[in-house]
Amino acid sequence: MSDLEQLPDRGGPAQPLLIVKGLMKHFPIGSIMTGGKQVVRAVDGLDLTIGKRETLGIVGESGCGKSTASRLIMSLIEPTAGEIVFDGDLVGATGGISLKEYRRQVQMVFQDSYSSLNPRLTIEESIAYAPQVHGVSRSKAVERAHDLLEAVGLAPGQYARRFPHELSGGQRQRVNIARALALQPRLIILDEPVSALDKSVEAQVLNLLLDLKEQFGLTYLFISHDLNVVEHVADRVLVMYLGKVAEVGPVGDIFRAPAHPYTRALLASRPSMDPARRRTEPPLRGDPPNPINPPSGCRFRTRCVMARAVCAEKIPPLASEDNAHETACHAVTPNSGYAESERMVA
Repeated sequence: MSDLEQLPDRGGPAQPLLIVKGLMKHFPIGSIMTGGKQVVRAVDGLDLTIGKRETLGIVGESGCGKSTASRLIMSLIEPTAGEIVFDGDLVGATGGISLKEYRRQVQMVFQDSYSSLNPRLTIEESIAYAPQVHGVSRSKAVERAHDLLEAVGLAPGQYARRFPHELSGGQRQRVNIARALALQPRLIILDEPVSALDKSVEAQVLNLLLDLKEQFGLTYLFISHDLNVVEHVADRVLVMYLGKVAEVGPVGDIFRAPAHPYTRALLASRPSMDPARRRTEPPLRGDPPNPINPPSGCRFRTRCVMARAVCAEKIPPLASEDNAHETACHAVTPNSGYAESERMVA
């Protein structure tokens, strides 16, 4: 049995590590009265790319499809439609990359640090388990587990033989990060990895993630509802609304000059320590529409102060003049008919 080695970069630095095309997940629901034909459109045509050694942040309100998207990309749930390309290979296709090999190269860190760990396994056993499944001897797997505990700031002599209930939340999340690194992956999906932690611990874990990214040459897909965290760790940001992409671009462009009205509302919702900048009214009106029967055209139009008739008639394409900062909004898309369209009555 041989130790695992990180697979080489086959496509070169210019080739994206991950390409997602038209990814969809519709959960069927219904009763005898409806015939069981209704679906919840959790993710409805997601397109994204992640460059090698890049951090892509995904943000949006609760229920926008962030976590479902992460589980689709991790292949934990079966997509309704769409495809995933990893370093030039189609995932799960004949002649492409197998799901087993894909899951070795793509690992995930979940929000709940306690339920992610087996309470009957010691920390050492939890980290060493996956390498043993992939053919690594127990002695080498345990040795790697100790090395990774050192890498995430936990002394093996003190923590290796402990059980999850004997650790704090921050320590458990460090263990989950170490376990994700055990197979030497190239992409790590982080689904709200620090939202359950205290702020002081949150900062420590975020800095750890940044250090590990440089140390191991990792690529991150970072999902969070905390815009300040995403601004700190991400290179690019993708904004989701009701299962679709509203805006995507470099983190500096998104936070300094957001183009989509939904992105502007999200940024305006951040609390401010400056009394002169505190809001007395919420930046968004109403609740998100029902994902079973979303609005026609632009899905944000029912809450948008800029909505016009064209917004109900046509789905706005994700467009850009430079292909770096893309926005799905008729108001900023040339020749969309927005200027000539009549304003909608709220």
